[in-house]
Amino acid sequence: MNKKYKAVFYIILSAFCFAFMNLFVKLSGDIPSIQKCFFRNFVAVFFAAGVLIKNKSSFKWKKGNLKYLLLRSGFGTLGILCNFYAIDHIPLADASILNKMSPFFVIIFSLIILKERLTFLQGSAVFIAFIGTLFIIKPSFQNIELIPSVVGLTGGLCAGLAYTMVRVLGNKGENGSFIVFFFSLFSCIAVLPYLLFNFHFMDWQQILMLIGAGLSAAGGQFSITAAYYNSPAREVSVYDYSQIIFATLLGFLFLGEIPDIYSIVGYIVIVAMAVIMFLYNNNKWFFKNNGAAKALEKHK
Repeated sequence: MNKKYKAVFYIILSAFCFAFMNLFVKLSGDIPSIQKCFFRNFVAVFFAAGVLIKNKSSFKWKKGNLKYLLLRSGFGTLGILCNFYAIDHIPLADASILNKMSPFFVIIFSLIILKERLTFLQGSAVFIAFIGTLFIIKPSFQNIELIPSVVGLTGGLCAGLAYTMVRVLGNKGENGSFIVFFFSLFSCIAVLPYLLFNFHFMDWQQILMLIGAGLSAAGGQFSITAAYYNSPAREVSVYDYSQIIFATLLGFLFLGEIPDIYSIVGYIVIVAMAVIMFLYNNNKWFFKNNGAAKALEKHK
């Protein structure tokens, strides 16, 4: 299968998994975000280790990749903590939307760090997709606390930088399963000291929800790692916005949340930009023969 098609499939699958992860985190109830982070990654450690053992892969990183693994894991852990804090304090869809600002930050960091070329059409599509998220965020920003919203947005920034490091590691030939294993183990170790002194006991339902969050997170991590491993961020990151749609559907089915007209407009804008980018990046014939597209191409 063409690498671009594989990357698009994987990033949409990751969005689906992370939407379920956020739902499980929300349903786990009144537990500290750090404790939720630990159990989310504790499950993923064993999941990733099992994959490495099954594939007879090494548990050692390639030479020169340690600093990028640490950056990916450090910013990834901060992103999770911010996201979980936002989930605990604002509606599920809002928290997911703020976290899904990460593709926008991925584009910025890819330009700065990876020097990946961005065309005028691609930049415009990402910008318009960002405007689409504002249609979704705008109605609800009037009713939520400022701090949780800023924390949620910060989580998106950290996630964007973390995923950029995944792309760097992919270019350097690091095993995708090992990246997930290293990140999950790093996160568990990083939050363990706090957990030892501030552990909150959980009932069986909360434990099941956190196990579900961990399994969903593992699926999301493997998928998004595979996505950025197979294709440049500028070609696939916009599809990560599909989590907004999945989160809204899950919020409706399990939490009774119903999107308003502004949210629906936002969904349409985001999906339209995703389709345009997908067709453009795969060099469909109508882009080659369309005069407007040719004019835009001159602005590279």
